[in-house]
Amino acid sequence: MNMPFRGTAPALVTPFTGGEIDHDAYHGLIDRQIAAGADALVVLGTTGENATIWPDERRSLVDRAIGHVAGRVPVIVGTGNNSTSESIAFSKEAAASGADGLLVVGPYYNKPTQKGFAAHVAAIADATDCPITLYNVPSRTSFNATAETILGIARDVPTVVGVKEASGCLAQVSDILAHRDEDFAVYAGDDEMALPLLALGADGVISVVSNVLPKQFGALVCAGLAGEFRRAARMHFDLLPAMRACFQETNPVPTKTILAHLGLIEFGLRLPLVEMEDENRRRVIAAFAPYIAAET
Repeated sequence: MNMPFRGTAPALVTPFTGGEIDHDAYHGLIDRQIAAGADALVVLGTTGENATIWPDERRSLVDRAIGHVAGRVPVIVGTGNNSTSESIAFSKEAAASGADGLLVVGPYYNKPTQKGFAAHVAAIADATDCPITLYNVPSRTSFNATAETILGIARDVPTVVGVKEASGCLAQVSDILAHRDEDFAVYAGDDEMALPLLALGADGVISVVSNVLPKQFGALVCAGLAGEFRRAARMHFDLLPAMRACFQETNPVPTKTILAHLGLIEFGLRLPLVEMEDENRRRVIAAFAPYIAAET
């Protein structure tokens, strides 16, 4: 199978109005990303608050998102959680809705062994032919899939076509890049690590900051993929305050804060996430102010 995309895919926030999913706002976010040149879209990833989306809401959101995208770019749906059986059900539903790929996170709370994670992924793959991108984010899951495990899964499970690597360990990602097959995609899962990984041969980024700055961050990734690393480095340093502001508090709280400030969504979260502290909110808005001013 071919890699699902090459370039930038925003991990879209899920907008809420009055506690319910705001599908009209979601469609607006989708159109804004595609107009800015997004290479793919990730629905119901960590940034999309997938852990607090009910199953019936999930089905509706995925159906509507894929219908609205209408084939303009690939749509990758986050379907993994800490229950293999539930991950299978979500994966089958997403595939039936027409998803171009699945994003399967390492199980959280359960803390499986490397062998357990491999069995988890294999069971999901056995249930659907939809291409799978692994998602390794130990800061969220307390589980790190090693380079050996990721490469072994890629070798043994044909529908596993890539990995979103957010371990923050350059040595680990280097080992994956050094020993992968050429058609196995490696995506940065942390915006600040995008340029270093692109320099090592990564294929793109599944991004948080591109929710707010799709053109600017997309240009950085394009420059990196083209080997224009001096230009990409200038963009990297310019965007660094915004990239870091997205994690001033737990993701996606800062991102939703600035999107609401821009009038693109109504500010809304689901517990246990709550509104930012006032000082942190001011810092996030200040960090994005130069980019916002440049567009107005």
